[in-house]
Amino acid sequence: MSTPLTAFVAGATGYTGQQVVAALRARGARVVAHVRSGSVFADEWQCCFEVLGVEVDRTPWEPAAMRATLARLRPDLVFALLGTTRRRAAAEGLDDPYERIDYGLTAVLRDAAVACGSAPRFVYLSAMGANERSGNKYVAVRGRMERELREGALPWLIAQPAFVSGGDRPEFRLGERVLAVGSDALFGALAFVGLGRVRDRYGSLTGRELGAGLVALALADRRGRAVADVAQLRAAARSVR
Repeated sequence: MSTPLTAFVAGATGYTGQQVVAALRARGARVVAHVRSGSVFADEWQCCFEVLGVEVDRTPWEPAAMRATLARLRPDLVFALLGTTRRRAAAEGLDDPYERIDYGLTAVLRDAAVACGSAPRFVYLSAMGANERSGNKYVAVRGRMERELREGALPWLIAQPAFVSGGDRPEFRLGERVLAVGSDALFGALAFVGLGRVRDRYGSLTGRELGAGLVALALADRRGRAVADVAQLRAAARSVR
C-alpha cells in the first residue's frame, strides 16, 4: 500500500483554506492544517479539523519554528493561502498588513519549504494582475512573491483568481460581493452573445471551486512550475466533480 502524500496548509481556517483541506482529504492525502497559535478560536478549529481526520499544527509564525516543523513533516505540497483584510488588520493594530502578513508570512513559509529537504511544490494563492510595480499594495506584494518563486528552486503553482466570493462565505464582504455579482452579470451577458470565454477567464470563483481547482492542479504535476488563471482553475474544479 502506497504512503499518502502529505500536504501542509497555511491559511487553513480561511474561506479558501477550508475548501482546500476538504478537497485534499477527499483525495486521500495526509493533511496538516496550520492554525494560528494565538487565535481565540484555535481549540474550536482543532476540533473541527480532527473530525475530518486532519492533523492540526499550531507552530508560531517564527522562521526557526516553521523550518523545524516542515523539516519534521517533509511535506509533498505546501499551500500558502494567507491574507488579511484592512478591517481585521485595524482590529489587531497592524500598520502594514499586506507587507507583514500577505507577503511576510508567505516568505517565512516559503523559506521553511526550501530548507525542509523534501522540495515540496509550493502552491501560492496570488491574484489576477499581480505586479510588484503597482501602487496597490495588495497587488504589489503578490507580484513580488510571484517573482521570487519564479527565481527560486522549489516547484510551484501560482493561482491568479479574480474575485473569490459566494453565498457560502462565512465572513461577508459587501464590497467584494457586490463587485463579484456585478461582474458575473456582465460576463453572463457576454456569454449570451457568444463571448463565454470572457466569462470563464474573468468571472468569480466560489471557495469550493477555487479549493478543488487548486488541489487538482497541484496534484497533476507535483514537480511542475505553472501559473493558473480563472479558466484553468474552473476547468480543474469541474474535472473532479
